[in-house]
Amino acid sequence: MVPSNRERLFVGCVLHEAGWRNKPMGLFATMMQKIFHASAAAEAPPDVLKPGDSGQSRVQEATQAAPSAPAATMPATSPMSSVDVAATLDKMAASHGEKLDWKHSIVDLMKILGMDSSLSARKELAADLHYTGDTNDSATMNIWLHKEVMRKLSENGGKVPADLMGH
Repeated sequence: MVPSNRERLFVGCVLHEAGWRNKPMGLFATMMQKIFHASAAAEAPPDVLKPGDSGQSRVQEATQAAPSAPAATMPATSPMSSVDVAATLDKMAASHGEKLDWKHSIVDLMKILGMDSSLSARKELAADLHYTGDTNDSATMNIWLHKEVMRKLSENGGKVPADLMGH
């Protein structure tokens, strides 16, 4: 199976389009992967291979159905479509056990994504995103983190409502 553009995006957990190459995966990259992967999974066509499905039976069915058909050509890759970040996170929030306000809280956003939302994890995310403020002022840092995460998601192919980016 040929990886889609979105799957290629996460190979090595770096973004080629953003100029990132061979960098270790940070917390922001993890967040982005979880959001974009959830969106890709929701958009996957029903005939996509499922885990544990080798696809061999589909190949046999196809060759038996059309034995004289020419070999299938690989589909051309198309540009990566934009991920609707708000819709993806709303779906994730709806399936979460507690009511979380991901649109205003970095802690709730991290919880929806199944990530550690502790102060130390948020300080790590702040370092990952090059926060220059006082990390001991967690309220100010949290507001900055939320806006910066939304801005970075937008820069990397996410469709984020302008009001969530602090404009």
